[in-house]
Amino acid sequence: MLQQLSVFVENKIGSLNKVTHAIYENGINLRAISAFDSPDFCILRIVVEQPEEAKKILTKKGFAVKVSEVLAIELEDQPGELDRVLGILADSGLSINYIYSLVLRGEKAPLMVLSLNDNEKAIQVLRSNNICIVD
Repeated sequence: MLQQLSVFVENKIGSLNKVTHAIYENGINLRAISAFDSPDFCILRIVVEQPEEAKKILTKKGFAVKVSEVLAIELEDQPGELDRVLGILADSGLSINYIYSLVLRGEKAPLMVLSLNDNEKAIQVLRSNNICIVD
């Protein structure tokens, strides 16, 4: 499983840049990013190399940060593949909390980052259906 940081950021101009700059100036590579906003703040979900170090850095900068485990699955690059995988998860009684993609992988297949209600069960279901889980 991957570790993901959820960073609570004020909904102001430049606030996301404060997060990315803090990560950049400490030499940590950002692998995936997704933001969900509300009127006053946004939840920035990121996958980075060195998640514990990034959490320390961002916490020192005054951000509220939560680390959680998510799954990254490799999809075949063809129409209907995401639909197939989502059907497998639904048929297994697994609920998706949120989903976003990580696609900058050179020649490798695209990845989807998933948060589910039961990651351990999801791992078993996905592996039994020959779906690659990426660490």
